[in-house]
Amino acid sequence: MKVLVVGGTGLIGGEIALLLRARGHDVVIGARKPAPSRTPMAELPYLQGNYVNGGFTDDQLKAFDSLVFAAGQDFRHVPPETDMEAHWQHANIEGVPKFFARVRTAGVKRAVNIGSFYPQAMPHLIETDAYVRSRALADAGARALASDDFRVCSLNAPFILGCMSGLELPHLEGQANYALGRIDGAPAFAIPGGVNFMSARSLAEATLGALERGENGKAYLVGDENLSFHAYFTMFFQAAGRSETLKVIDQEHPILPDAVLYAGRGGEIYYESAPKDVERLAYTRSDVGRVIRDIVEYYR
Repeated sequence: MKVLVVGGTGLIGGEIALLLRARGHDVVIGARKPAPSRTPMAELPYLQGNYVNGGFTDDQLKAFDSLVFAAGQDFRHVPPETDMEAHWQHANIEGVPKFFARVRTAGVKRAVNIGSFYPQAMPHLIETDAYVRSRALADAGARALASDDFRVCSLNAPFILGCMSGLELPHLEGQANYALGRIDGAPAFAIPGGVNFMSARSLAEATLGALERGENGKAYLVGDENLSFHAYFTMFFQAAGRSETLKVIDQEHPILPDAVLYAGRGGEIYYESAPKDVERLAYTRSDVGRVIRDIVEYYR
């Protein structure tokens, strides 16, 4: 396959691009800016473009037979002084299906959209939360373009964990430093609730499986391990060599703020991916402990 990975300079897209290359595919990463020079993605061919404003020309897209879209936008991508709902309307609800339509017109034969787990795992949020609604409509709009000549499916993923040389990941660096005791004044505790977690490597494997064997028009709810936040932070502390027992305290956490908890503090988003989907996509399970150890060792 000759694959364009849009969003290929970040953790998720980067892991996907590197795995595809390792499996013998011809990979180009597409993004607004080149990959940081110290990352392994800097070795890959780069195509500059911004899908939101019509970037990537038809002639450029015609060079590919496959697309991986890993550039869906969340609160981290909203420009300052910009209305969030208006941004998500433009970037997700309108921008993603419009880009997939251009990709189909250019003659690309298969595509995978990396989406969010919220619309499938907590569908009631579609009606109450503008961000979740935008991801749901972006996903549905992309898959609605599926045809015999354009095979498209989505992988809707949970909290993703990983680390990569030269790539800045402030939220995961903060969690590692928290476990390593490097954040002055930050008390050691866990919040109630929990969520499904998955490594970026497992998601990359699932993406390859989706390109090769994904069911046309389907949205796959992928994931790995359901962990309480108490279990999650305990794994970080153990990887850091700390043995204290964390208390569960119902107050905002210094490293995992309420703003990123769409189920609310104390809420749980637990589910099991369908066994037949895991088998079809062929991705590694039980990988969370490994990646947490890698994160802590990287930042140590």
